[in-house]
Amino acid sequence: MHQQPKPTSLNQKLEFADLLKRGLLETYNDQIVAIGLYGSLGLGTSGPYSDIELHVITLDGAEIPGHEFIYDPFKIEISSREESAAIRRASEMSDAWPIKAGSNIHIHPLYDPNEFFKRIKKLPLQISDEQFRETMREFMIWEPYETMGKLRNARHTKNLSYIPRGAMDFAWQVAKLIGLANKRYYTTRAKTYEESLQFDSKPAGYVDLVQLVMRGKLDNPEEVYMRCEALWEGLNAWFEHLGIEYTNTKLPW
Repeated sequence: MHQQPKPTSLNQKLEFADLLKRGLLETYNDQIVAIGLYGSLGLGTSGPYSDIELHVITLDGAEIPGHEFIYDPFKIEISSREESAAIRRASEMSDAWPIKAGSNIHIHPLYDPNEFFKRIKKLPLQISDEQFRETMREFMIWEPYETMGKLRNARHTKNLSYIPRGAMDFAWQVAKLIGLANKRYYTTRAKTYEESLQFDSKPAGYVDLVQLVMRGKLDNPEEVYMRCEALWEGLNAWFEHLGIEYTNTKLPW
């Protein structure tokens, strides 16, 4: 078994993160507004194989390159954004909001003299209800609708090898919709399915499909396909219940 990635303790990670912080400040000095840990370290849930992920916020106009690299025994990811860009990103709404919002909310400051991270952590939660609903409507068209068409085509042409892959895509897409509908973000990608099952509002059929996906029980294409169909039925009924109409009655021109 290859040794990499290697386990490291929380203290080892925090000590190395502090070393990275000091190196960045020595190199870029007054160009830096704030430096903070995000991901599992920012959330306080890191494991022995977790990465060190740093947000570096710079003054507008300052250019500090981002990096993603292995420095044995650590994997390090350094994201660099100008102050105005970081504010804009934290305020953005997209289908990825349930997956990414936490990275702007759960930040452990390493250097933050003007409390920048305290200010931006509020922004993802100030997005309007209408923006959530419009994002759900758009995403339904972009991804789940198209995925269901691919699943039906695969069954029609007996391309059964696609059905497990399509089912995994479909489950992931609906998990994002569930986060949007509940205005809840997931703490980590690794816990998305488990946390989505605890949210109040979700479509009928989701639990049955996602349990197959979580257990890796996707070896019966017909069973998997029928669960996708059941979820598609439930998803459309859920959208109707939420008052979100995603089909048009006239052409857009």
